[in-house]
Amino acid sequence: MARYRGPKTKIARRFNEPIFGPSKSLQKKNYPPGQHGRNRRRKQSEYAIQLMEKQKAKYTYGVLEKQFANLFEKASRRSGITGEILLQLLEARLDNTVFRLGIAPTRRAARQLVLHKHIVVNGDIVNVPSFHLKVGDNVGVRERSKSLELITESLASHNVAKYPWLEWDKSEYVGKMVSLPQRDEIPENINEQLIVELYSK
Repeated sequence: MARYRGPKTKIARRFNEPIFGPSKSLQKKNYPPGQHGRNRRRKQSEYAIQLMEKQKAKYTYGVLEKQFANLFEKASRRSGITGEILLQLLEARLDNTVFRLGIAPTRRAARQLVLHKHIVVNGDIVNVPSFHLKVGDNVGVRERSKSLELITESLASHNVAKYPWLEWDKSEYVGKMVSLPQRDEIPENINEQLIVELYSK
């Protein structure tokens, strides 16, 4: 399946946010990339602003266009605030949860761990990054993968307590989704209402 593999800094500069993690380049060049990046003062249309917000969410969570559209459709069918439900669905993806638990330092690294069968859900190996977790599901590291340097180093520098909807057992290398995250608990700087407005046109 197609996946964005281009320059991460270029995308971060487009949105003026470190959506792939801390970026030194972004601190030095806090304007859009390209020859005319410094001089872009043209007022953006309402549609352009909404589209940018959707693109930011897609790049942040590593989701493709069709996947994102399917998630929005699923969110819109549920009762509640569509934008918040959309973010909850994105947060409940397996690759994102592996990242939130600190098993991997980035979502890209989390995706690789899932694809390479290092992650188990409720005791079974799952190698589908988009696998949707439910409240009560356990996510852990496969027994023979617990000594992987990437995992041990990531866990050593991570504090899962900042995500109230997740629990982590550091002795067993197992996390649990105890609830769905509330909007004010999700740290991503995404204006989901703009995405809802875009899809509502």
